[in-house]
Amino acid sequence: MQGLGLSDSTPRTESRLKSLFWPPVQTSEDVDYLGTVGYWFCALAAVFSTVVLMVQGHPISATIVFLFYYLGGVGVREHSRYAATVVFMLYLLDMIFDMMMLVGPGVPRILISALLLSNLRATWIAGRWNPGSEEAIQPPRFDETLIDKLADQFPMWLWPKVRIPYYIFSSCLLLVTVLGMLMIRRVA
Repeated sequence: MQGLGLSDSTPRTESRLKSLFWPPVQTSEDVDYLGTVGYWFCALAAVFSTVVLMVQGHPISATIVFLFYYLGGVGVREHSRYAATVVFMLYLLDMIFDMMMLVGPGVPRILISALLLSNLRATWIAGRWNPGSEEAIQPPRFDETLIDKLADQFPMWLWPKVRIPYYIFSSCLLLVTVLGMLMIRRVA
């Protein structure tokens, strides 16, 4: 791999956990890596939440939640601070709502929320990356495998088309969630 020039110019020295929960940003490759990892975190949250809602018998809510988290992941891949913020906020609000209903959050939800928080931090750091410098030139995005196309090419194509509708959709979903929480609190 070294002879082909495919290895990282700066190998990662931190542990896998540190790179997940507190990733460093020193090069444009780090910025690209954070976008890719953030995309997969949001996709994980989308699938996990959708499965839970489907098992509970809420297919319409499952579809809405899947679109919210998946499209948020597309935004995160494109370094949208807004997308990273609303994805974390809704996941956190959902955990708070569960606790209001006397249902514990569970270990998977706590881990996903921690990953989404680190994702939020990484997106904000990546958003401050100096795009005018020579170091900020983004590495090429691959399209050789299905995973490459899904994580590298598809978000680049989709985000400009769904960005504004996503802003509206996510704002409405957050508003409905907060109002629902307030109504349940008032009834209780």
